[in-house]
Amino acid sequence: MLFADPTVPGAGLSPAEISALFVLWSLSTVIVEVPTGVLADRFSRRRMLVAGPLVTGAGFALWTFAPSFPSFAAGFVLWAIGGSLRSGTSQALVYDELANLGRSHEYARLSGAMRAAAAIGVIGGTALAVPLLSWGGYTVAGAASVTACVLCALVSAGLPESGRAGVETSEQNPAPGAGTTDLDEPDGWLAILRGGLRHLRDQPIARRLLILVIALTWVAALDEYLPLLMESFLGGPSGAVTPKAVALLMIVVATGDICGSLAARRVRSPAAIGPAVGLGASALIAAALWGHPAGVIGVAIAFGVFGWALVVADAALQDRLDSASRATVTSIAGVGEEVVAILAFAGWAAGSVHLGPAALFAIAALPYAVGAGAMTVRASRRWRKRMSRNAPM
Repeated sequence: MLFADPTVPGAGLSPAEISALFVLWSLSTVIVEVPTGVLADRFSRRRMLVAGPLVTGAGFALWTFAPSFPSFAAGFVLWAIGGSLRSGTSQALVYDELANLGRSHEYARLSGAMRAAAAIGVIGGTALAVPLLSWGGYTVAGAASVTACVLCALVSAGLPESGRAGVETSEQNPAPGAGTTDLDEPDGWLAILRGGLRHLRDQPIARRLLILVIALTWVAALDEYLPLLMESFLGGPSGAVTPKAVALLMIVVATGDICGSLAARRVRSPAAIGPAVGLGASALIAAALWGHPAGVIGVAIAFGVFGWALVVADAALQDRLDSASRATVTSIAGVGEEVVAILAFAGWAAGSVHLGPAALFAIAALPYAVGAGAMTVRASRRWRKRMSRNAPM
């Protein structure tokens, strides 16, 4: 809203300019994702989690107090850097702290709870935006966003962080040269990246899980277009379709996503991902093509299943990573997710010329349904082959 509002000095951008900002945001994220992952493996992960929101908040402050195209562009770059400082870092910190306590098996439960909390936060922030805009306009809403980033940094500063070999944290200050690598060594930084890539090369299961985590973000990347799908359920873009009605359907979908994330505390078997994703994709295809408001239940089920599968796949991936390069490898997954998102946005832009939201969501879900079916067939063949070998002669 701020970017396109002509009443705000420095704003009133054209659709092409706004699209350019989104492209800049995505490209910046792709560029900085892996380097920030290496930073998190090289230095204190907690410090990265503190710095991330502060960098993002600086971008929001530029938008709020100095709106202009250059400020918006700089803000998106800062947002990309701030988000990348947390992407991969939070998973690595949480998993390693649980592992140090002998409770790594609880990662899926905690990760699911974190994802659900994030979704609830988005719902709450969206609900608060309306009264804040009515009360003080973009300035108050922007100031609230900056304040939220500062509070996030303060909370992150209180997270526990155990010392890791070769890493200096705020809780340990080793003497120079004691268990650390010289930062001036030319291979000090590359060693971490090479170690992560070598681990993926030598661990086929970890590599497949990494690809699975990336692939599961395909439909999730289209959540920005969910309001258009909800609008089509209500009869299409017309005066009879109110923003309130669309928002209510969106809350139903968000609730399904939250429930799916929380379900990871009960069901954590990676073997169930294939069949579950197949059912979720089928539900999304059926609901989208039905085109009835009640179809929102199918959409909610689908996004709940996808959210659950993402948490379980991430937990299985973390189980197979080395602590020394955990954040780096997770950031590699983040790059893949961003590339998938860009492809999804481009596909939507191209497909929307000829198709409506329902058909586009159904087409997006189709690869999941086909892939899950193929996985189920292969698993069935392996099971029959194993049973035939074990059968008595």
